[in-house]
Amino acid sequence: MKGPKPPVVTLSTEERQALEKLSKAHGTPQQIALRARIVLLASEGLNNEQIGRALGMHRDMARLWRGRWLAGQGIALKDLSAEDRLSDLHRAGKPSALTADQLCQIAALACEQPEGSERPISQWTGREVADEIMKRGIVAQISPRHAARLLKRGVSGPT
Repeated sequence: MKGPKPPVVTLSTEERQALEKLSKAHGTPQQIALRARIVLLASEGLNNEQIGRALGMHRDMARLWRGRWLAGQGIALKDLSAEDRLSDLHRAGKPSALTADQLCQIAALACEQPEGSERPISQWTGREVADEIMKRGIVAQISPRHAARLLKRGVSGPT
């Protein structure tokens, strides 16, 4: 049974070259390379089902990236590169409850020896560092698990 025809993807020479470069470059992340191949196949007239079969994925993924490419096609490549068009959208999340100053204080605490804080341990644990953070008044409340995560990834790691 035939379904609706997907929107036509027409690529300029510059766009085609950028997508081919992304799909073949060894340094391109695999997600971006796959998305570039999706758009290239869409520009050759393949429908989403055919693209899915050719690339071993579900047609919904082909539909998604065809639509995202078409949505950004009105913007010049010099303003929004092909790789940026094929990148994931930013996902909103809860902002960090810790300020930069608090993170710096926690980092400084983690660099200190526990004996200097009158703790009978040789290295910091999540529970001990959480207790010390609250004792010093850096934050009012922090769980031992959160404190351990801060120690594990480094306080300045990605949030």
